[in-house]
Amino acid sequence: MSSDNKAWTKEQFEAELRGMESHYHIHHPYHTLMNEGKLTKAQLQGWVANRFYYQVCIPIKDANILANCPDRETRAKWIQRIMDHDGHPGDPGGIEAWIQLGIAVGLTREDITSLKYVLPGVRFAVDAYVNFARRAEWHEAASSSLTELFAPKIHQQRLDNWPEHYPWVDQEGYIYFRKRLTEARRDVEHGLAITLDWYKTREQQERMIQILKFKLDVLWTMADAMYMAYIHEMPPYFNIEK
Repeated sequence: MSSDNKAWTKEQFEAELRGMESHYHIHHPYHTLMNEGKLTKAQLQGWVANRFYYQVCIPIKDANILANCPDRETRAKWIQRIMDHDGHPGDPGGIEAWIQLGIAVGLTREDITSLKYVLPGVRFAVDAYVNFARRAEWHEAASSSLTELFAPKIHQQRLDNWPEHYPWVDQEGYIYFRKRLTEARRDVEHGLAITLDWYKTREQQERMIQILKFKLDVLWTMADAMYMAYIHEMPPYFNIEK
C-alpha cells in the first residue's frame, strides 16, 4: 500500500476492495481443478460435504452481527440474509438447497447434515469467522462479508462448467448457485454501502482491507484443508495407524 496517508475517495476505496479478488479462493488449486473438470467424484463430494459447515454457520454469523447492531434500518435489511439461508414460507432456503446439491453429487442427507466428513481445518477456519463476527464491532463484522463481491463469478463458473465436466450431477443440485447469483449481488450493494460510509480515514480503510483479507484467508484455508485431504490423500492423522 502507498505511504500516502490521505484517505481514499469512495471510488478509490471500492477499487481497493475489489482488487482483493486476487486472494479469492476461485484461484485456489482446488477450485482450479474443479473448474477444469479434474476432480473425481469423491473429491467433489468432499468439497460439498465440507462447505456445508460454512453454509450452516453463515446465518449464525449474521445473527451475531444483528445482535451487536443498534441500527434498526440495518437490522431490517440484514435479517434477509438469515432468511435466505435458513428459509421462510415459500422458500426452503440456501441450506436446504445445499443439501440438495449434496444429494445431487451422490451423498445422502445424513452424510451432509451429520457433519461427519467436516475436516478439522475447515471447522477451525469457519469457527474463527463466526467468533470474529461475535466479538467485532458490528460495522467491521458486516463488512467482512464483502467477499460476496467476488461470489457471483464463482457461482456462474459452476453453472457454466459443471454440466459439461460433471454430467453425473443431478440438475436439481444447481439451485443453490442460481439463487446466490441474485442474492449475493443484493447483499453486496448493502454491505458495500455500509463499508464505504463507515471507514473514513486512511487508517480505517486499510484496517478494512485487513478484515477482508482475514475473510479471504478463511475461505482459502478451508480449501487448503480439502486439498491436503482429498488431492494429496493426506487427511488428518493419515500417518497414524488406526
